[in-house]
Amino acid sequence: MELPLTGAHQPASKLSHSRITVCNWGRRKKMGPTPQKARNCDSASVSNHLLVNGDANVTKETQDMGPENNLCRQYEEKVRPCIDLIDSLRALGVEKDLALPAIAVIGDQSSGKSSVLEALSGVALPRGSGIVTRCPLVLKLKKLRQEEEWTGKVIYRDIEEELSDPSQVEREVNKAQNVIAGEGLGISEELISLEISSPHVPDLTLIDLPGITRVAVGNQPADIGRQIKRLIRTYIQKQETINLVVVPSNVDIATTEALSMAQEVDPEGDRTIGILTKPDLVDKGTEDEVVNVVRNLVYHLKKGYMIVKCRGQQDIQEQMSLTQALQNERSFFEDHPHFRALLEDGKATVPCLAERLTSELIKHICKSLPLLENQIKESHQKVTADLQICGMGVPEDDNEKTSFLIDKINAFNQDITALVQAQETVEVLETRLFTKLRNEFFNWNTEIEKHFKIGECLVEFGLL
Repeated sequence: MELPLTGAHQPASKLSHSRITVCNWGRRKKMGPTPQKARNCDSASVSNHLLVNGDANVTKETQDMGPENNLCRQYEEKVRPCIDLIDSLRALGVEKDLALPAIAVIGDQSSGKSSVLEALSGVALPRGSGIVTRCPLVLKLKKLRQEEEWTGKVIYRDIEEELSDPSQVEREVNKAQNVIAGEGLGISEELISLEISSPHVPDLTLIDLPGITRVAVGNQPADIGRQIKRLIRTYIQKQETINLVVVPSNVDIATTEALSMAQEVDPEGDRTIGILTKPDLVDKGTEDEVVNVVRNLVYHLKKGYMIVKCRGQQDIQEQMSLTQALQNERSFFEDHPHFRALLEDGKATVPCLAERLTSELIKHICKSLPLLENQIKESHQKVTADLQICGMGVPEDDNEKTSFLIDKINAFNQDITALVQAQETVEVLETRLFTKLRNEFFNWNTEIEKHFKIGECLVEFGLL
């Protein structure tokens, strides 16, 4: 299995340089005395990267960036085949037998998980109180060229719904969940696939899992909390999965169930990324604590933390567009006396989160491919051997039946001939029939010579 690209296995330094280039799609916006530290996920990059189709006002300057745009395009051309390869294997059901590289998104209820996903995808996903995500949702984002149009698709079971407008997504995902998990409040392990292709999304695939709940409410099953944890654990315990843990900024991070579950399966924090949400709800005087968390000084994770500000419930009720929400997010971090430093460090805003996740996924895929290829080869060899044991399929029409019977008779005759000539095919440690018979005749002759001498039989029976 060869990747159809030449740069997927490039050194980390080159990949890092490309990753930074992806985020540098807009004009650099000066942010203070140390602009060189700022990651260039500025307002122009927002309008060129993660805006809903129809909302973005892309200027000629951002479209005609010459060599820089070419670098971005070259990077994207190397990114897409990696992600498409894994998505194709997942669509074929390979994940039932082999663990595929993935990013799983988990969080307690009301952690802001849905808001982060809709900011990344540019579409409104099911929201509300209680359990909103009731089936694992594979969110496949594919970046198109600027002149191409938005398309979407919801796939579940044998159903494939084509979407022509982002406003259809929430309804169709809810419909799919009702078909699979019923119209109640239960959950299911069956996957729903949501494919979004747009010029304004990153190349990325995420698996959204149900929010963690502690107690059953209303008509929920009494053990709903245990069901959800079991479902989440099947994904996050795989070594091939990067765990994206969403945590509100205004809660004690050490008390969150999602981070606790991630720590159980990844005690060293090697494959866990923390995402802090709702920074606008942080109590005054506690901002420095949040900054320390994001800078990995409190609850250490090797992959670190990011912080984002997405639409809140009031913003949704006021019908704030995702475009405006991204612009407001940028302004919030630029103007905040404490969190501005996180923006300069490249650890804040949804666009910077998007390019970080894409980079992490690509590196993870490239790291996992050699082992995955070996596993597929071994499985293929085993299945091929099993099929050979089963032989050909059952003949259906008269001609096939006649040919089948003739082949069997010929094979039988060949086996008999081989037996007679002591040329039959046997296993390595197995003895041919001719050799067995020869040994038996030798043993029989030995017994005769042992018990009978020449003439004794004739005397014994009165013949002499």
